[in-house]
Amino acid sequence: MRLTKSVIQQLLEQNEGFELTTHYSAKNLTESRNYSISSGELHIRSTGKTPWADSRFDVTWVADEEETRRFLRNDLNLLNTDGLD
Repeated sequence: MRLTKSVIQQLLEQNEGFELTTHYSAKNLTESRNYSISSGELHIRSTGKTPWADSRFDVTWVADEEETRRFLRNDLNLLNTDGLD
C-alpha cells in the first residue's frame, strides 16, 4: 500500500482511539513510547532515563508527516485498513 497524504489521513481517521506502547532498553538508555491516534493526528509520548542522575525525561509531541508515515508503515498490520488498497 502506498502511503500518500490522503491514505495517511484516511488511516488516521479510521483508527481514531488506537494506542500502542513500545519499549526500548540499551546499556545507557531505557525508553517507553506511547503512540495514540486522536483528532486525525498521531501523538507520541516518550518517557525514560539514562544513567545520569538528573536524566529522566517525559516529552509529548504531535508526529510530523515522516514520523507518521514510518509509524504506519511499521505497524500497518495492527490497524484497520478496510476500504484501502
